[in-house]
Amino acid sequence: MSKLHLHNKWDKETLLNKLEQDGRPRTTLSFYRYAKVANPDFLRNHLFSAWSAVGVLGRIYVSYEGINAQLSLPSEELEAFRSTLEDIDWLRNTRLNIAIEGNDKSFLKLIIKVRDKIVADGLNDGGFDVTDCGQHVSAEEFNALASQPDTVIVDMRNHYESEVGHFKGAVLPASETFRDEIKEVESLLEEKRDENIVLYCTGGIRCEKASAYLKHKGFSNVHQLEGGIIEYVRQVRTQGLDNQFQGVNFVFDERMAERVSDDVVAECHQCGTACDHMTNCANAACNVLMVQCPTCAEAMDSTCGSTCKAFVALPPEEQKAKRQGTRPERRTLRQPKKARVAKRL
Repeated sequence: MSKLHLHNKWDKETLLNKLEQDGRPRTTLSFYRYAKVANPDFLRNHLFSAWSAVGVLGRIYVSYEGINAQLSLPSEELEAFRSTLEDIDWLRNTRLNIAIEGNDKSFLKLIIKVRDKIVADGLNDGGFDVTDCGQHVSAEEFNALASQPDTVIVDMRNHYESEVGHFKGAVLPASETFRDEIKEVESLLEEKRDENIVLYCTGGIRCEKASAYLKHKGFSNVHQLEGGIIEYVRQVRTQGLDNQFQGVNFVFDERMAERVSDDVVAECHQCGTACDHMTNCANAACNVLMVQCPTCAEAMDSTCGSTCKAFVALPPEEQKAKRQGTRPERRTLRQPKKARVAKRL
């Protein structure tokens, strides 16, 4: 196995060309599983080899506590991919969250990294039982709980995710990282310990840890949306249920968001026009994440401000020279000052 190329070695343009030449329809999906992994490095190399063989592209984290994966693959290889999971005892019968909206270019390369945790949460896992999580609820059960006056729905995603889409009446924390949000949510719910607490996130993984932590802290009626927003939308559409989610579902790939409802709950960060199109500043050395309408995108050359607009107007070689030593990171142009509660449209 050491002789295999267990990493990506192509640039973005080459990767795009390879996808276009392949031409096969692709399925985008995500999954996670908490488990005790004896050798994450071995697992990483094994998965890279097995998944490269069936055309998997994506971003996957493995650790001693399990796996967290967002990926795409040729639709015709889906069953072969399932077989690679069935070959590993603790990955058998794993639920796959199929993306709400398909996109053949959601991921361009395969990245599998070994991390200390599959989600950075800042918690001391030895201090509580991470498997003693909240009660899982289906879309129908979620809607029933949401209709009760003593239910508090909490968005366990970062503020820039909930800004463009969220459940009606949900508490929307102001945190920019999951690490900060867990503590913020504990504080926000301090006076609601005996009420029905319902947590939700994109695919469910953040709620597994957060719900276990809240139960450890004495919250007695903790629930979590099974499969997150992705599975909720699937059940709503297949079962003809009332959709309680407004706007778009933010995703961490080339698509940026999946349309769930026609509601537009966000505003352009530059002009205030109703808009929920997420983009990164075209200046790679800035990379700030923002909501930007088409008019502002055209006027600003898809940048966050005059400084970055002037930068991207420079010749490519001059831009490259000025970027030496910089490291782009995901930041947000606008940050809420405090947690808020979503409107009921």
